[in-house]
Parts: sequence; C-alpha cells; structure tokens
Amino acid sequence: MAKRLTLVLVVLAGLAISCATMTGAPSATPTVAGVLFQDDFSDPDSGWDRAQAEGSLTDYVDGAYRIYVTENDYDIWANPGRNFTDVSVEVEAAKAGGPDDNDLGVICRYQDTGNFYYGVISSDGFAGVIKVLDEEQSVISGDSLEYADAIRKGDATNTIRFDCVGESLTLFVNGTEVASALDAEWSDGDVGLVAGTYDTPGTDIYFDNFIVREP
Repeated sequence: MAKRLTLVLVVLAGLAISCATMTGAPSATPTVAGVLFQDDFSDPDSGWDRAQAEGSLTDYVDGAYRIYVTENDYDIWANPGRNFTDVSVEVEAAKAGGPDDNDLGVICRYQDTGNFYYGVISSDGFAGVIKVLDEEQSVISGDSLEYADAIRKGDATNTIRFDCVGESLTLFVNGTEVASALDAEWSDGDVGLVAGTYDTPGTDIYFDNFIVREP
C-alpha cells in the first residue's frame, strides 16, 4: 500500500516567518554524553520559532511544541537555529486534532526554506524520507510513502527518530526502521520539526522531548 505525496513547496517557500533560521540562539550544552542538543520545550525562550500566520501556528504550549495547520495541502516547519553534521534526531509526537491523513516528522541538514531532508509519518500509518531541493519535494525512500505497522495510529504518541549519517538517511518509529534512503546533497545543517495537511485542514501536532545525539 502506498500513499501519494502532495507537492506543497510553492506554499512553503512563502513562510519564512515560521521557518527562518534563528540567530543568536543559545549554544547547545550537552548534559549527557553523546547528546548534542535537547529541548523538552518547558522554556519558551529556548530558541524555536514562535509565529502565527495565515493558515499556521508554531509555538510553545503546555510544555510541548505545537505546529497547527489550518489550510489544506500545506506544510509548516520550525528550527532551533543550530548546525550539525552526522546526527540522530529524535522526538515524541502526538496528534492533538485534525485528520489522520496528515504528515509529521523530523528535519535534518536544513539549509534554507527550499533545501533540506525530513523523515515523515502520518497518523494513518505511512512513512518515508523526503528531500526538498530548490523548493521541489520528492520521496527518496521509494516511489511514495509506504505503510508501516510500527506507527501508532490516530492520536497515539509516536517516537520518531531520523538518523542522518554520511549519505545514509534512516527513519525509525517506535524503535523500528520504517524507511531509508541514500543521498549526498548536503553533509550538515540545522535540525527541526515539520507537520502538515493533505486534502483536509486542521493538523494539530504536539512535539516533546526533542533530542539530537551523536549517531
């Protein structure tokens, strides 16, 4: 079973307010060996985007980070303003509202609004690795997003991990590998979070316990 990927980068490219790299963000101070950066979103001044625009909201809410998308075929992302090379990026994510036919995931090697990788899942059970190049989006883990049994559906919490090591890009959900790809376009960049809609608006995702580790 496969799932189509809606091309939404024409919309995304105009949302610099919600996805611009932060400047002056505090430097990461690892508190555990191998941890490069972590955030439990308890401090609303920890450096993530806080923005409201037509069709979107990104902000800290109740000790989590919220991405809310109110237009169809629309993706929103946020970055803490860091730079890493090889990383393992992990977050807990839960759907607070909206359709199960959505997308949510983790970014690595973010260059700018039109160039980055992300590992994505949906609340109805699909997963894949996406490359955004010159504002054009494509699935590079296969012909389309593929169904994955490891994804907990509906409003259940999923632990999403995206390993970006050399040219290997590997997506895990709840400890199980669900998609992978090889690509050498970029070797470093920012990390981040992403969520969006397909035909039905209203995707509302809460993220927590974001961790960037040495792979």
